[in-house]
Amino acid sequence: MNETLLILAVALAMDSVAVSIAIGSKYKDLFLSKVFFSAAVFGFFQGAMPLAGYFIGISFAEYVQSFDHWIAFLLLVGLGGKMLYEAYKNEFDEEVTDLSTKTLITLGIATSIDAMAIGVTFAFLQTDIYTAAGVIALVTFVLCVAAVYVGKKLGSLLESKAEMLGGLILIGLGFKILLEHTGVI
Repeated sequence: MNETLLILAVALAMDSVAVSIAIGSKYKDLFLSKVFFSAAVFGFFQGAMPLAGYFIGISFAEYVQSFDHWIAFLLLVGLGGKMLYEAYKNEFDEEVTDLSTKTLITLGIATSIDAMAIGVTFAFLQTDIYTAAGVIALVTFVLCVAAVYVGKKLGSLLESKAEMLGGLILIGLGFKILLEHTGVI
């Protein structure tokens, strides 16, 4: 597994991590089974969305090969900017109204939409999508379990910081892809 995939997995997980911190902050007496269930929901959707994006992207990848690095750059920088903006707004507590399965699935989908765009990027970069999706799902699960416990201790202090870190990482990866494909690095 290359370090870029691991870094990307961490960046994509940051939306879910921020919500998991909010869950830990708001629900301090959660059973371990609920912590694992919420982390599994986030991990599932973070892993599934790149698959969906990949299969959408692969259908038109051959038509955009000459400028696919620009598309990847714009998607990553745009998503990173969106995460920074959301971190600035800092509205995580309002997102976690309850911990029902319906709410967790809604949050899982909402926090993983960005990963679908990354899947499109994976199609352009001819990435092994099954490995990438598995790594993203596993990293998200592990980080979300840890984030609930961090949230119990440090609460809202860290929610926007996680989102900010994810945004900065995505922007950095966007520039890395652009620079690699233009021959600068």
